Amino acid sequence: MSEIRTPRLVLRRWLDDDLVPLSEIHADAEVMRWIGDGEPRSLEQTAEDIEAWEEEWDEEGFGLFAVELLASGELAGAVGLYVLDSPPKVAGQVAISWRLGRMFWGQGYASEAAQAALEFALQDRGLDRVVAVSRAGDTASANVLDKLGMHEETATQDPVHGHDLRIYGIDLTEFEG
Repeated sequence: MSEIRTPRLVLRRWLDDDLVPLSEIHADAEVMRWIGDGEPRSLEQTAEDIEAWEEEWDEEGFGLFAVELLASGELAGAVGLYVLDSPPKVAGQVAISWRLGRMFWGQGYASEAAQAALEFALQDRGLDRVVAVSRAGDTASANVLDKLGMHEETATQDPVHGHDLRIYGIDLTEFEG
């Protein structure tokens, strides 16, 4: 399955036309504040991100979806799954992640998209467990993780950027999709 519909969203694979709208989202410092090194990303870096996400789809059977508004067809951002390479405490585990354009914040889209991605992970892909890595202080993401039923399990530091991180997790036995 490479497309999921929710009441307001379509989660789908990436199209060539998604590059420019996603690069505009990635160029917003507020959107990128809690992601990676916290710096905005260029058009070229965004193209590399999409390519990596599509490779993960081909290799793992999952990846980050493009999030499109059902009503307008606008690209709202990205949500989905990826295999963590860092931090060491959770390297090799499957994590959920999302990023939405600022104009889509505060409307419940992140929770709706993340819920659909988590259901996909646990029910469609048969994963037993999904984790999430969140920067300390990112209360908006912590709220989404709480709505998903994910629990904070441990804290660690980003080995590359030095940020304090919180690790959340959920097992299939705890999931109430």
